[in-house]
Amino acid sequence: MKKILTLLLVSVLGGIITLSAYKLVFEKDCLFPVTSTTSKPAFFPTTNVSNTGVYNAATPDFTVAAENTVHAVVHVMNTTMMSAPMTLQDLFLGRSSQRPQVGTGSGVIISPDGYIITNNHVINGAQNISITLNDNKTYTAELIGSDEKTDIALLKIDADENLPYATFGDSDQVKVGEWVLAVGNPFNLTSTVTAGIVSAKARNINILGDVGAIESFIQTDAVVNPGNSGGALVDTKGELVGINAAIASNTGSYTGYSFAIPSNIVKKVISDFIDYGEIQRAYLGITFREIDGEFANEKGLDNTYGVYVVDVSEDGAAGQAGIISGDVIVQVDNSKINNKSSLLEAIGTKRPGDEVQVFVHRGNSMKQYTVTLKNRSGNTEVVKKDNIEILGGEFEPVSKEVMDEPKIEKKKKI
Repeated sequence: MKKILTLLLVSVLGGIITLSAYKLVFEKDCLFPVTSTTSKPAFFPTTNVSNTGVYNAATPDFTVAAENTVHAVVHVMNTTMMSAPMTLQDLFLGRSSQRPQVGTGSGVIISPDGYIITNNHVINGAQNISITLNDNKTYTAELIGSDEKTDIALLKIDADENLPYATFGDSDQVKVGEWVLAVGNPFNLTSTVTAGIVSAKARNINILGDVGAIESFIQTDAVVNPGNSGGALVDTKGELVGINAAIASNTGSYTGYSFAIPSNIVKKVISDFIDYGEIQRAYLGITFREIDGEFANEKGLDNTYGVYVVDVSEDGAAGQAGIISGDVIVQVDNSKINNKSSLLEAIGTKRPGDEVQVFVHRGNSMKQYTVTLKNRSGNTEVVKKDNIEILGGEFEPVSKEVMDEPKIEKKKKI
């Protein structure tokens, strides 16, 4: 009997250790763009148990917001021709033709004449983009512009009627704890609505991987799954406050957190595409870092909020306004600056030439400076896309590096 009990105890302990090791090693959250492949989920019937005892009469009514949004959210399909791997058959019969690779996501109509927002990663590399509306009508889309640094792309379709569209809300006014709806096309389904709350703002999850990327996501617990990329995040009034972009997951499907690009960043990016053809990026002309407890003690700072100015470009916008190394930026206009993401978001919604009020802690005093933002070249000029389209080819000015190459005589490239 003793031997049996000993063996049983050893087996139980071994199982616990194995399970704990698996969770520590394998079950770590990963960040995924929420685009979709052609695989389909397993669907299971659900049963209902009585839970009237936990019904909360204060739960908001989402029906109006959902009705106003579902018809403005579309299915985006991008097709890219890819060469299949070489096979033995190809050696004897010749190389087989290219095969289409299809990716899908969501998009949001923002005007009655067919402008549509989606994520850059949804359409990146696409040779053909098709849009399916909520009424199942399908159109071919034109790519107006895309930006890797914000993961935003703008499309345009020509419909024979005015289209339902989403109206922009002010993402700066969104509060943690506020109810929101996520609307998209998960798993290639038609518009699907889920609800949750805003669990955090100004999140930097390092998913864009681009130098100068603006990551200041709205984090929610609304269910977002593959295919939701580019879909709408709306408030209870049905106003667009974000574009869904990523999830935190160890499986590639929803497990608790989703991330949306704030609507104020989106609105600025698409306005630049329409008005200038290029993104108008504004810069303060500083290098900075976030503040943690150890750094605050090292520098003798009273608080850990704000961003610490490490260096200032002499001819940059901040330097010319009077900001110096060692200042701590705590506010830009009406936006509190708590970390790197909140500063990037505040400046990312501006253009060169815009004036902003920057509040800094310097020693024991608070100072306010009026800063005229500049572009990367150190001036306030508008950068326009300089290209000419002739016979289907797009021309643009040749860079200095290309001009310096030998035997280059023409001043345009195709």
